[in-house]
Amino acid sequence: MAAPPPFPAPPPPQPSGGIVGPLPVVAPHFCAPYVVQLNVQEQFGLREGDFLISIHNRRVLFDAYGNPLLCMKEKVISMHNRWEVYRGDSTKSSDLLFTVKKSSIIQPFKTEMYIYLASNTSHEVCDFKMNGSFNERACSFYLGNTNTLIAQMHRQHTATSVVLGTDHYSLTVFPNVDYVFISALVVILQELHTDKND
Repeated sequence: MAAPPPFPAPPPPQPSGGIVGPLPVVAPHFCAPYVVQLNVQEQFGLREGDFLISIHNRRVLFDAYGNPLLCMKEKVISMHNRWEVYRGDSTKSSDLLFTVKKSSIIQPFKTEMYIYLASNTSHEVCDFKMNGSFNERACSFYLGNTNTLIAQMHRQHTATSVVLGTDHYSLTVFPNVDYVFISALVVILQELHTDKND
């Protein structure tokens, strides 16, 4: 008698509600039809020879070839730690893609962010939201003001991260969701967390 087939590996987590088609924010080709797993490594402190330069509260996200994908600019005079994200390295209003703001000024343990696409000028209802604890590297990203999950962030504990003083966490982006968009949100989360700790 043939042995029964082994149990199949559990499927990757899927967004509740299921996103049918691509959900591009930066560009459609950043929306993969499968789960995209990204690994992020943070370095605590700067080693000799490492420099971090901030020019007017701006951060630029580059692709593997050194091309600028997004420019993230903090609104210095803002009640809710607001960031504006533009295409490429531009800060022109015509290149604005989306705006991110914290839901309230005081968030001691949890962080909640609302994301508004450039076309959503009223900001009455968010297009995306994020909540969780960046300290624990446990955050969830949702479509609009719903429970439809589009991405998740989890800390990874490894022997290397403990010895080298680095922080590793994984970012799971669900199918048809713009993974560059989600990556930019993680950069902004890191900036908000750094500002709070400073």
